[in-house]
Amino acid sequence: MSAAQAGPDTARTPDCRSGPHTTLSRYWELEPGSDCGRFSIRGYKPISLSWVRGDSVNTAPSSSASGRTASTAQPYVRDEMRIQLSVRTKIASGLLPMLPDDQRDSLWFGYTQQSYWQLFNGDLSRPFRTTDHEPELMYIVPTPLALPGGWRLRYSGLSLNHQSNGQTLPQSRSWNRAILMGGMELGDRYSVTGRVWKRISDGDGNSSNPAAGDDNPGIENYVGRAEVTGSWQIRPGHTLALTVRHSLRSEANGSWRLDWLRAVDDLSTGLQLHVQLFSGYGDAMVDFNRRRTTLSVGLSLVDW
Repeated sequence: MSAAQAGPDTARTPDCRSGPHTTLSRYWELEPGSDCGRFSIRGYKPISLSWVRGDSVNTAPSSSASGRTASTAQPYVRDEMRIQLSVRTKIASGLLPMLPDDQRDSLWFGYTQQSYWQLFNGDLSRPFRTTDHEPELMYIVPTPLALPGGWRLRYSGLSLNHQSNGQTLPQSRSWNRAILMGGMELGDRYSVTGRVWKRISDGDGNSSNPAAGDDNPGIENYVGRAEVTGSWQIRPGHTLALTVRHSLRSEANGSWRLDWLRAVDDLSTGLQLHVQLFSGYGDAMVDFNRRRTTLSVGLSLVDW
């Protein structure tokens, strides 16, 4: 649907993607000039296709919950392909009339799907080892605030997040979270975003054992309760980012992920070479309680 056909609710500002706005303003459309309208599809997390090499592979997923440990191991191999699809759309904006005219709050719906494909495992007929699904509802409000060192707080937000692998027992894994988030930036080259979350009970247990329906008890002690991402745009089309997750407990579990992205050709396409190094828990939901280190190389479509 073109802007001319969209009407007043979905019409976009002509330069909403390329105007003189900062990265976070364009991403969350915090100002009228960066507002691309409602109900059109945007990128969320990178849409990517990558080769992945792990130091190990989970051949028999396990959980401390009863009936949620695989009875037999599968002969998976450590080399895989990872496919990630991720999109979002803005479903409402301007919900707070008391905001200044140069600020725009918004409500978003996002969906991310990540699959690990045993493409190089011909002996096992090249199956998909696991697929995670992650729908999310996000409310974002501009919170411009000058910070020391020239930094500027740009937004705050609240998210309701569900993540599951869509499997039946014994490999079923899922959890729900309420997430507080925020982001700040220094010019258009440096940004820091943070999220902290509280797990929401699945409600599948009973009065005598509330955790009876929990596929993955204590997942937050492994995957974490908070994350911080720092991003540095070394030059246009060349970005380095570090994401750290932490359990906020003395055991100090979590993960870290280092991403390097470089534009393949014209910056307007958003297609980038993507190299990633990950170490920790929760690379996939079946690995929520298993530490894993992976190197991945591939192509990602970002910022479109």
